[in-house]
Amino acid sequence: METNADKFGEVYTSDSEKGNHTHSSTPQQDAGLKFVLNSQVIAGPLVGGKCLKFIYALYNPEGSMKLYHCIIICGFITLLLAQIPSFHSLRHVSLLSLNLSVTYSTLITVGSIYIGRSENARPRHYSLKGSRVDQLFGVFNGISIIATAYTSGIIPEIQATLAPPVKATTFYCSAISGYWAFGNEAYATILANFIGQTKPLLPKWFFLITNIFIILQVIAMTAVYLQPTNELFETAFGDPNKGQFSMRNVVPRVLSRSISVAAATTFAAMLPFFADLLSLFGALAFIPLDFILPMVFYNLTFKPSKHSIMFWWNTLIVAVSSVLVVVGGIASIRQIVLDAKTYNLFADK
Repeated sequence: METNADKFGEVYTSDSEKGNHTHSSTPQQDAGLKFVLNSQVIAGPLVGGKCLKFIYALYNPEGSMKLYHCIIICGFITLLLAQIPSFHSLRHVSLLSLNLSVTYSTLITVGSIYIGRSENARPRHYSLKGSRVDQLFGVFNGISIIATAYTSGIIPEIQATLAPPVKATTFYCSAISGYWAFGNEAYATILANFIGQTKPLLPKWFFLITNIFIILQVIAMTAVYLQPTNELFETAFGDPNKGQFSMRNVVPRVLSRSISVAAATTFAAMLPFFADLLSLFGALAFIPLDFILPMVFYNLTFKPSKHSIMFWWNTLIVAVSSVLVVVGGIASIRQIVLDAKTYNLFADK
């Protein structure tokens, strides 16, 4: 089975034995790729930290460990994995990430359906909340979050290696079953909905297993998405005439990768706005990379006739997506500003 790491490695490949670095992309792709990859490095320790804090609070509700402590722990594990030299060393990590993703998505879907049908199910409503302005900005926030959630992480892995019925049983089922079970009162992280007012709505072992799977998956995913940025560091600071494990290349590699992960982890611990960050990354990175640049490059490369449906269809997608980028960016920044009023640096929630 060819994994996502193998496919990604075809674009960014480091070959120290041959003394060259292959980097086949445009400056626009590089800028977008850097933003996307850095967002993934921030999101990885953040999501892992939230899951670790969830487990800690479940078994030790009066404990003193804070959320930023858990984020730092996950960031440290990510830092260790960041030292893996190349993409081809990550193929098994990528495959593990795929299997974990499918497993915990199935568990969440089953849990949502069980709670939704149980006597402890909360009243649920599906109407939009807030004023007309809040609803309008909320729609664009939601579009940006969807763009991030369904075009990043291990989604490409599933799309590349599994049949369509399996794709439908993972993230899409989690989203649909979660919204059905909890409606417009759903929290940013779905497992938070599985806790009732006084006690968990499912056995503790369910939360333990699911959160452990999520932690392992996001850390593995982050390790995969670190590699292109690591290759850029090696291109800038490495010496292709020296061996991959020579002191001349090992020291810059360890320092640059460690500083990169430490900076991302610090940012995640300082500002743990998970849903807001997803919205911002979606508006400014994933929508342009997925819906604007491919259409522009297609028209520039293949030059379809301006009288053809393909040309105007691509142009329409670019125009609509550009509006989503502008309005979605404004909506996400607005929401971050609103949430910042109730947050402190290194908040414990």
